Amino acid sequence: MKLKITIPTALNEITLAKYQKFLQIAKDNPDGDFLQHKMVEIFCNIDLKNVAQISYKDVNEITTNLSNLFTQNYELKRTFKLGNTEFGFIPNLDEITLGEYTDLDKYITNWDMMNNAMAVLYRPITNKVKDKYQIEDYNGSYTYCDVMKYAPVDVVLGAVVFFYRLGNELLKSTVHYLENNKEFQNIANNHNLEVNGVGIHHSMLLLKEMLEDLTIFPNLDYQLH
Repeated sequence: MKLKITIPTALNEITLAKYQKFLQIAKDNPDGDFLQHKMVEIFCNIDLKNVAQISYKDVNEITTNLSNLFTQNYELKRTFKLGNTEFGFIPNLDEITLGEYTDLDKYITNWDMMNNAMAVLYRPITNKVKDKYQIEDYNGSYTYCDVMKYAPVDVVLGAVVFFYRLGNELLKSTVHYLENNKEFQNIANNHNLEVNGVGIHHSMLLLKEMLEDLTIFPNLDYQLH
């Protein structure tokens, strides 16, 4: 029996839901051969039983090609389309609402809930003039969290890397400020400074761990960058 396999040639052909599914399996199953089979099953959309009928050489070639898709630099994509709807990234992070910030902080370091984080960051564009646009007001991540499961994974990874870099720069700036502003140090309560510093550092460690650890295919010969 001949199998017709559609192999993704770009990250925008892989949905967040498929990526989440693979990461969950990779986390619980360290066996390399099994993960190769699941990788082909999930990303190429074929039954697992049919994967076993593919030659070993072809499976290696397919998984290598798939893994190579993740070796690019991830850039923030401010807009993307799902069906006929164009979604836009929060236009001005300086004006992020408390609700947006609270939910984003809750979801951004958890791949299982990344579709919720995406529903905070991206919403339908309501008005657009050239590069300027407005998006729907935020009414909770539940509004578009299911839709965001179909978001292209390149958009998702671009957003995650963007926030890691942004948070890393914020952490560096905060530490530099605290180390060099003697007047602030004298006024501030030492205990509160310690607690706040630990909080910022802890959040950054979670995000760094997510990027470096959860994007690894265990026991395979490649790693996402």
